[in-house]
Amino acid sequence: MLPETLSAVAERALTGNRCLTVLTGAGISAESGIPTFRGPEGYWQIGSRNYKPEEIGTLAMFQRDPEEVWRWYLYRRTVCQKARANRGHQAVVALEKAFGDRFMLITQNVDGLHERAGSSPERTLHVHGSLDYIRCSEACTVEMHPFPEGIGAYGRETELSEADRALLICPRCGALARPHVLWFDESYDEAFYRFETALQVAARTGLLITVGTSGATNLPNHVLNLVLRSGGKVIDVNVTQNLFGRMATVNGGFALIGRSGDLLPDLAVALHSLA
Repeated sequence: MLPETLSAVAERALTGNRCLTVLTGAGISAESGIPTFRGPEGYWQIGSRNYKPEEIGTLAMFQRDPEEVWRWYLYRRTVCQKARANRGHQAVVALEKAFGDRFMLITQNVDGLHERAGSSPERTLHVHGSLDYIRCSEACTVEMHPFPEGIGAYGRETELSEADRALLICPRCGALARPHVLWFDESYDEAFYRFETALQVAARTGLLITVGTSGATNLPNHVLNLVLRSGGKVIDVNVTQNLFGRMATVNGGFALIGRSGDLLPDLAVALHSLA
């Protein structure tokens, strides 16, 4: 059950045509069965050594062993492709439909579930990239290309075939392609990860709903702090207490403890009349 005062606080936060922004992290996709890849599922064995995601999901590793990095991401993409959007994703779509141009979605997730649920590309910022796209590893252009057709499912033991290797190239220059994802040893930028755009969205946000993220990366913290500094309110949805929830409540917002698939549909209903 939502707090009795939530609608009144949200209504005040959204006055003056301010925006509603949803910021999602791994928690919303975990409810669709996608592992966070920071646990046992994230480890990747090369020879006799196990690599953590923070080691294999890097530009340095890609430059050293691009085939193994691609194998890991093809396996990850297979897991994501098998997953289905849940009620939390669908509630985000409902909020977009209600608020229209006053709505934005900022997601750290690369799995594509928001779009498969119905979120529009025009109002969705993928600040960590997307496994549905590739780009040139030699940076011949800032253009992203759709993931090539013809590459099948990958398990943990699947070897990269010659046919798949031939598909994983830049369509523009023929150089090796890379996954369109933000690696651990890279920085946010505007061209690939919409950094400045996300901050501009935060500055005009009256109500921020954070879902399944605890602020372990830089940009979500910037977004949260910009919203609070501009007088906006935050509603945090998470299965555990976390920094975002504490900051929300200290600044007059709410920390809702529970599954996003349970809480977001009720939240979408409560906010619909404020659009």
